[in-house]
Amino acid sequence: MTASSKKLYIKTFGCQMNVYDSGRMNDALAADGFEPTDAPENADLIILNTCHIREKAAEKVYSEIGRLKVLREKRRADGKETMIGVAGCVAQAEGEEIVRRAPAVDLVIGPQSYHRLPALLRKAQSGAVVETEFPQEDKFDHLPAATPKRLRQAGPTAFLTIQEGCDKFCTFCVVPYTRGAEVSRPVAALIAEAGDLAAAGVREVTLLGQNVNAYHGADTDGATVGLAGLIERLAAITGLDRIRYTTSHPRDMDDALIAAHRDIPALMPYLHLPVQSGSDRILKAMNRRHTRDSYLRLIEKIRAARPDIALSGDFIVGFPGETDADFADTLRIVEEAGYAQAFSFKYSPRPGTPAATMDEQVPEDVKKERLAALQAAINDGQQAFNTAMVGRDVDILIEKPGRKPGQMVGRSPYLQSVIVDLPTESRGDIVTVTITNAGPNSLTGMVGGRDRDEPAAQPLEAAF
Repeated sequence: MTASSKKLYIKTFGCQMNVYDSGRMNDALAADGFEPTDAPENADLIILNTCHIREKAAEKVYSEIGRLKVLREKRRADGKETMIGVAGCVAQAEGEEIVRRAPAVDLVIGPQSYHRLPALLRKAQSGAVVETEFPQEDKFDHLPAATPKRLRQAGPTAFLTIQEGCDKFCTFCVVPYTRGAEVSRPVAALIAEAGDLAAAGVREVTLLGQNVNAYHGADTDGATVGLAGLIERLAAITGLDRIRYTTSHPRDMDDALIAAHRDIPALMPYLHLPVQSGSDRILKAMNRRHTRDSYLRLIEKIRAARPDIALSGDFIVGFPGETDADFADTLRIVEEAGYAQAFSFKYSPRPGTPAATMDEQVPEDVKKERLAALQAAINDGQQAFNTAMVGRDVDILIEKPGRKPGQMVGRSPYLQSVIVDLPTESRGDIVTVTITNAGPNSLTGMVGGRDRDEPAAQPLEAAF
């Protein structure tokens, strides 16, 4: 491969952090002459950036490798070579097993080592390489700055990883084993990266971490800064108008962060705060180290500080030992918490986690039935929240064209998708619209849609 002809295709699975990681892998390889392509059939290097959270994650990766092997053989028949890499959490969890089961793979690299991609690729020219050790050096210290081209392509919103790893050891979760212990990036490095994003036109940044509100980064004077302090510093960056963060743990939702939701206008009134179950018995088995009562009291405290905040959550149904009574507690907490939206999943055993070997595994048909009931309750709450938006004036950040000519799609402060008639050049603008219709998955708005002599809709907090 000549420097001018090298093309890189990355297929990203799973979470937002993987999306961010894929972008940084692009940065790491740009200096080696790789340019991104959206067409895998044109790629000299294909990387699968994998996620290990969902059921049968590893098997899906092996199926994808099988398809890539066929593609590589077709390119080889045309005299072109293609290298295949597997990165991310499946790479970390499976390691050597990937190369054993799929000899077509040239490189297996864990999520803590992608700053070493150029060197590892050169090494892989002589045979398959597996790099899943947790290196002593911080990868972020060794990554090049994002390329100007990638920054320009980011659009008005971007992700920024501020923290990785988790020390909580929930019994169902592989993150402590695939991402390692909690590590926070220094404040100055994050301010610099966020400043580059804002200079390139990014107006909203979502701060990422496996346990993001456990952030404890070092400041330039050596002092430790929490997430609230970091948000305060980021909010001072010119052009950065909106800040979000995900994913949080209830145990790390401290008073300073709650006050930040009250005091910092750039911090959006939307909080993803997973509870996982409404049953104290199941929460204990999950090692969540909070109770349904402490969770609900925390929500009350947050809403007292920011009455219009919208909440979302995560739920796992069918955890080992979950009874009908336990599941009924989960349905009740959905109603009590009043989520704007939530995400729910059937429990699936993750190899190497304590829950995978627990007794009383719940039958698949029971999990399926409970999931359907839970999702129906969540959907009812989401529709009620969306309906309460009708008639309200909302500032939306215009992100992309809609499906129909003349339409653009933006995001409300509550992370809802809003469709509005605007020209394409409005991308990146923050526009005040009146919400005119609420569907299950999106809202419709009009610029200047309400007669200013008419009373506004009731405050959002009054609807719940």
